[in-house]
Amino acid sequence: MNGDDCEIHVSSSRMLRRMDLFLAAQGMGFNAGTERRRRLHDAFALDALSDCQLAYLGLTRDQIPAYVFADLLG
Repeated sequence: MNGDDCEIHVSSSRMLRRMDLFLAAQGMGFNAGTERRRRLHDAFALDALSDCQLAYLGLTRDQIPAYVFADLLG
């Protein structure tokens, strides 16, 4: 990937939708709303990175919710 391939995508509604879908797929057993609010800052910070920066971390945008909740949901 070169510098010309980088794109920055910041859309809070898309990130919220990704987090909701991820949490719904995980099932219940904890207060998803509370945990979601606690982790929104981290998710938005990652979503604000360019695609190149995310790739450097080994992530795609679709993987951000799983990454943010990895300590809780494995």
